[in-house]
Amino acid sequence: MKKIILLVSLILILGQGQSPAGTASGAGKLRYISLAPSTTEILFALGLNQEIVGISSYCNYPPETQSKARVGDFSHPSIEKIFSLKPDYIFCTGLEQAPVIEQLKQLKFNIYVADPSSMEELFDTINDIGMITSKNKEAQELIRKMRRDIEEVGAKVSLIPPEQRPKVFVEIWHEPLMSAGKGSLIDEIIALAGGTNIAHDTRRAYSIFSSEKVISLNPDCIIMAYMDKEPALKLVENRFGWRNIKAVKNKRVFNDIDPDTLLRPGPRITSGLKEINKRLYP
Repeated sequence: MKKIILLVSLILILGQGQSPAGTASGAGKLRYISLAPSTTEILFALGLNQEIVGISSYCNYPPETQSKARVGDFSHPSIEKIFSLKPDYIFCTGLEQAPVIEQLKQLKFNIYVADPSSMEELFDTINDIGMITSKNKEAQELIRKMRRDIEEVGAKVSLIPPEQRPKVFVEIWHEPLMSAGKGSLIDEIIALAGGTNIAHDTRRAYSIFSSEKVISLNPDCIIMAYMDKEPALKLVENRFGWRNIKAVKNKRVFNDIDPDTLLRPGPRITSGLKEINKRLYP
């Protein structure tokens, strides 16, 4: 009931002529809110620190995020807080944010939804955000820098025949065991880094992956997309049947890559690419 009353109140305010877009029609810098860690990183990378007035509680990079107002968690931000900050544009992502996005659109906020599943889609996202925020030049420079990173790794990978490239299992989570397949950004990153993703042929981009299948496909390298206090090898060697996996036998199990550089579709994804390449070809 409280949410309904708040929604009606905001609609009445809008009907009286007060725009949620804050300074859009006035003087001064524009005001941006980001509800996704990935779009927050893009906005900061484009030099928009001063224009960012609010972020989600999950946005933790760069360090400058610590001084920004928090509007709530990823899927349940405070509409009242967002409205009070009078943003000109709100940057969101897809999936579980869909209900919030629809609510914000009903309140006439300007919304941009970023949900890239490939490097080219990520470049399009950066380009779009650059256009929206009048940071076209900075966006193009960021894209060029990321492309240079990809080309640098690609030059090394091109020297290795496809049949000699290591088989890789990326463990998104362990209970239940989950991995990333075709249609995910991490699947593309593994290929760009010079690996062969053993989960490539799964039906969904992210899905549960059986322990038995990992054993049968026998990856050369295991990369955990989460960090743990325990050494990576210790986390897997006692799993039933895993001691005979090549990656385990050869101690090529890693959990020392910042997962945010692997799973966030943002400017640091090419740093994650370089780190995977180093693990595959030490």
